[in-house]
Amino acid sequence: MPKSWTDSAPAPEILKEQAHLKDPLTYKLKKALLGKPLNRHLLSHQRLSKVFALGVLSSDCISSSAYGTENILYYLLPAFGMAGFSILMPMTFIVLAILVIVTLSYREVVMVYTKTGGSYVVARENFGPVVAQIAAVALMLDYIVTVAVQTAAGTSALTSAFSSLAPYTLEITLGVIALLLFGNLKGVKEAGRAFAAPTYLFVTSVVFVLIVGIWKQIHGTLAHVVTGAGSMPMGHSQQLLTAAAIFVLLRAFANGGSSLTGLEAISNGVSLFKAPEGRNARRTTVIMSTILGSLVLGVSWLAKETHAWPYATGTPTVISQIADVVFGRGVVGHILYLFVQFSTMLILYTGANTPFSGFPFLANFIAEDGFLPRQLTKRGHRLVFSNGIILLAIASSTLILVVGSNVAKLIAFYAIGVFTGFAMAGFGMAKRAITMKEAHWRKRFAINITSGTISLLIVIIFGVVKFTEGAWLIVLIFPVATMALIRLNRQYRTEQMALKIDEEKSRATSIARHDVAVLVDAVDVATVGAIRYARSLNPHTLTAVHFVIDDRHAQTIATDWAKNKALSDVPLELIDCPDRRLPNAAVDFAIRGTTNLDVELTLLFPRRSYSFFLGRILHDRTAESIASPISQLPRVVATIVPFDVEKIIAGKPLTRATTMPAPIAAKVPQAVAKLATPDIALSLPGPVSHYAEELLPIGNATWRQRAHVRGRVTSILTAPTGSAPGLDIEIWDETGGITLHFLGRRGIAGLNVGTTVCAEGMVGESGGHLTIMNPSYEIVV
Repeated sequence: MPKSWTDSAPAPEILKEQAHLKDPLTYKLKKALLGKPLNRHLLSHQRLSKVFALGVLSSDCISSSAYGTENILYYLLPAFGMAGFSILMPMTFIVLAILVIVTLSYREVVMVYTKTGGSYVVARENFGPVVAQIAAVALMLDYIVTVAVQTAAGTSALTSAFSSLAPYTLEITLGVIALLLFGNLKGVKEAGRAFAAPTYLFVTSVVFVLIVGIWKQIHGTLAHVVTGAGSMPMGHSQQLLTAAAIFVLLRAFANGGSSLTGLEAISNGVSLFKAPEGRNARRTTVIMSTILGSLVLGVSWLAKETHAWPYATGTPTVISQIADVVFGRGVVGHILYLFVQFSTMLILYTGANTPFSGFPFLANFIAEDGFLPRQLTKRGHRLVFSNGIILLAIASSTLILVVGSNVAKLIAFYAIGVFTGFAMAGFGMAKRAITMKEAHWRKRFAINITSGTISLLIVIIFGVVKFTEGAWLIVLIFPVATMALIRLNRQYRTEQMALKIDEEKSRATSIARHDVAVLVDAVDVATVGAIRYARSLNPHTLTAVHFVIDDRHAQTIATDWAKNKALSDVPLELIDCPDRRLPNAAVDFAIRGTTNLDVELTLLFPRRSYSFFLGRILHDRTAESIASPISQLPRVVATIVPFDVEKIIAGKPLTRATTMPAPIAAKVPQAVAKLATPDIALSLPGPVSHYAEELLPIGNATWRQRAHVRGRVTSILTAPTGSAPGLDIEIWDETGGITLHFLGRRGIAGLNVGTTVCAEGMVGESGGHLTIMNPSYEIVV
């Protein structure tokens, strides 16, 4: 080929895409369902003001006021009868006191851990990664149960307004989870501002119920709820200090603790806030807790005054009964009632969406620490952690199928995970306070140790009083799951130690002698291709080996080998394999070939690929069965050389693009038009000058002319440390690619794969492609 500097040299070309693989059916279905894949360079997140952050992050927490009071009454009324309403308010105040203490603790968390908060990071930073797995299990269980409880509660709000839908409660709940799964796989972001609306809608509707209820109570027109069939049975008044009564009170208190779920959501999303993140998150946490406490107190008071009664099936809900009594049965009242139910349903379903953002990020964080499978760190088709989203949907749906779409039954699985997280955060922040001893550390220590102790006490109470109702499963899962995470991490660390480069291994990058053997089972195109590849390895010795398990077949191979002139310089060795155990024979051959410590042996296996279904029936997979044990030997490399027979039969070899691909070609006029705007004029190649002012599409760059181009960095090649410094950077736009070659440099600060850069210089040639040598450049932010 003529050199570029001669007159007869062919003109070099821009870089083009060379091959396009056919999309498999699964990928086509994924693209049809979820849309086109998103470019990873689009990955970013939205910063939120306090107003929007409150609406987005607090839906899970504030929505728990819709069922917190009901869960307390679920145990009080069957045990104490009408006296249960008198106990309701004192118990609500106890729950609110705990809310205050935990809120004070989380004010410290969000101020310190402004990037990635939550009890997992608090525990990891203060107690180490092993102890942090307790918080990891607690948070993961919390997220799973949150999806189940929130969707079940949202469905209860729906069926309370439309009782005809009650028989389809389970199907509706599972359908909502499926919709949340689909939406999040498509890339629905929790940080989207639309998610703030349901929170404010719900708060507005409940506050309106409270105002009307208080007004009616003052004027003596607030009626009592008329209970119907299916309501919880009415108990009889009894002494509060008996063992049985105390046990019931503890159960009711444990159920009431569900009102505090979601309180940690802001600590898990501090990085979403506008600067200063910590201060804004702290204020939002206080506002969220104040709203939650006010709503829980108001709903409990109205439940006491209206004698709202919980139902065994979960519908109609207590808040539904309150709204019905407060607004009355008139047309306007019914419209207002439906508004309350709609806003309740909306915030509960929105709250169920919160874990679909939190759980995948938590799982990704734990997996990066090496305590969960690495697959959970990979982003999917739409730049979300798809594996984590799917895992959450499957786990929560399974819980719904096993327990049913009933909030009262699901609560048994709830508070242990929630309050374990609170306890880990409290104890972690207390340890940090006493370790760092910053300003006011004694006060901080007192707040956090109190929060941790109370939360731990609630976990113990919940585990005891709810043990027979399903808490036994959580009590069992906790240690098993924690030990499983630790065991998984141990396996990862063992593998990393095995692959760690020590001083001896770092020196063993070259070897004195390299031999290659090609294992043959037939003399065909695949074998010839493997021999051609073997020659490219420049081995000291190249040998073809056939293990004889059939004498006639071996003789045929030997005859065909001798006839083929392309193989005349490669000796064929026939090795007896009397027991027909090919892997054993291959291992024995490899060991004998590497007796000397300065010899490395590469075994090449020509693998013929056939059709997916018939190929498995008509052909075995001998190459894989032999390569697996071979790869375990020192100084032996097993390499499979694939050869696609099905492509030859179908007449469809891999397509190589000799012209610009259609998708790119279609964009060229748009790109040129965009560059030809008044701000950036399009420049055609002209006489050689010292500088090209106007931007060109890369596809219009001309050899031996100056060009000013703009594109995204797709590849960075750095010269080896043992050679002269050099840097090759490929940049692409919609019209093609060009290489920027920098002499005397090994890196450019701020320039990474994905960076957009403008470059200007003389267009030269390297390897038949356009190159700009040592261009002037500007990194576009």
